[in-house]
Amino acid sequence: MFVGIDLGTTHSLVAVWQNGCARLVLNALGKVLTPSVVSVDNDGRLLVGEPARERLQSHPHLSCAVFKRDMGTARVFRLGEHLMRAEELSALVLRSLKADVEADLGAVVTDVVITVPAYFADAQRQATRAAGVLAGFANITLLNEPTAAALAYGLHRDEGRFLVFDLGGGTFDVSVLELFEGVMEVRATAGDNRLGGEDVDELMVRRFVRHAGMSEEQAHEPGVAARLRRAAEAAKRRMTVQEAAVMRIDVDGESLTMTWTLQDLEAALEPLLERMRQPVERALRDSRIRPQELDAVVLAGGSTRLLAVRQLVTRLFGRFPEVALDPDEVVALGAAVQAALRGRDKALAERVMTDVCPYTLGIHVSRELGDGRRQTGFMAPVLERNTIVPASRVKRFYPVSAKHRQINIEIYQGEARRVQDNTALGKLVLPLPQGNLDDVAIDVRFTLDANGLLEVEAWPLRGDQPQGEAKHLVIEASAERLSPEELSRCLERLQSLKLHPRDRLEVRALMARAERHHAQLLGQWRSLLADAILSLEVALETQDDRRFAQPRKRLEDLLASIEADQFLPDLE
Repeated sequence: MFVGIDLGTTHSLVAVWQNGCARLVLNALGKVLTPSVVSVDNDGRLLVGEPARERLQSHPHLSCAVFKRDMGTARVFRLGEHLMRAEELSALVLRSLKADVEADLGAVVTDVVITVPAYFADAQRQATRAAGVLAGFANITLLNEPTAAALAYGLHRDEGRFLVFDLGGGTFDVSVLELFEGVMEVRATAGDNRLGGEDVDELMVRRFVRHAGMSEEQAHEPGVAARLRRAAEAAKRRMTVQEAAVMRIDVDGESLTMTWTLQDLEAALEPLLERMRQPVERALRDSRIRPQELDAVVLAGGSTRLLAVRQLVTRLFGRFPEVALDPDEVVALGAAVQAALRGRDKALAERVMTDVCPYTLGIHVSRELGDGRRQTGFMAPVLERNTIVPASRVKRFYPVSAKHRQINIEIYQGEARRVQDNTALGKLVLPLPQGNLDDVAIDVRFTLDANGLLEVEAWPLRGDQPQGEAKHLVIEASAERLSPEELSRCLERLQSLKLHPRDRLEVRALMARAERHHAQLLGQWRSLLADAILSLEVALETQDDRRFAQPRKRLEDLLASIEADQFLPDLE
């Protein structure tokens, strides 16, 4: 059976379709949200999720987060003695979710729908597919995140026009969709792949550092930087339900604080809020739907909980957004709906979904300047953005010189006039027929499937008759893309890594949480916490569950007091 996975920048979720509805699956800690974080434990085992997230502060050199932003790039992350690309780290998160859903269903799962930002480029989609392969999935379908959110909302509706405003941890997408007679059609999509909750945290950290008078060197110390990000995230979360929050960290024995108000946050976020307007306007313009013609504005992504973001949406559309479904969960639920559609579930027999190409795709050409001269470096669109997929388009081009015996066809994606401002996808070399080339033309076909994967085909013609053999796009091996041989080596390496047992993750998360607080505390309370950690470690070594129940309870109670700040008055 297919399952649906929301592979997020900050958190990831897995959902299944059962008994006519989508259901989220709990992880080993009994939660639906699994932090997209990977860490190496003291014994060399890999931790994924909550235990790894707790170690971001105490062991920043052994932990990795926010790697989704580097999908499809050649960046390598150091995780202790391991060197990993974003695909491999994402594969570990996917493997953890796969283990959770298999434990829930009691069966092996090989088919998956993985959501991606609508504005993900070809390289990023290929990297996501590679991560799915590395995680052990055999049949992988990619689904745009806003489309997934719309599927979840539109499941029990017959018609309507929706705009999905999807602001996650690392990416921002806007999609305009129309539902009619059981067909969910994406009309247009736009976005920003480097805009999300992580950028909100970064702005809050920078403002806090200036307010507290911290030096840049001090703020960038690994332990301090991690605590600053966590404090910013905590303050941001509080401001999803209240109009003021205190951000505080302890540095070198000194407590540094800053009070945020809603007005302060809106002022700090104005550059980000302005960046959110542009994709909204482009999506509406491309869809040819006016704001007043929308039936609903749907929020997706945990960062839309911010009151400042919701107020922006309300001002843009003159209405309150829909929040009937949890914005953290709606994409995963929609992925489960798509999984059911892929599995041809009878309950969804009347539903059909279409999506669009998020980018314009074309080739490198030269253009006449009007005085007999030609200039290279221009992009000629073949498949324009927001074309419904799957799609196939053919466009005819002509050699500029009769001397040419072959043509290099360079493929790009993007909206700029010049190829240097767009993203290169690859090239193919097309031999031209022998003889006079005055009447030779070249047809280039772009075919984009429902997963957003592109195939390019080209063939020469004399007159209107094909000449010679057609050539298909072969993406050359590059540092940005894993070759089949590299993918095989990554798979072997990941299979050899030791993951922490699922049945001990809850205790490992508790220990990591305690170690994080131990690094921050001083004096008597630090000593008390160290004793409690040691007691639990000694009990765990016995491998007897009955022996560690009491020390575990003692540590949990102590941490609860620390996190509630109940001990601070007594400390004085």
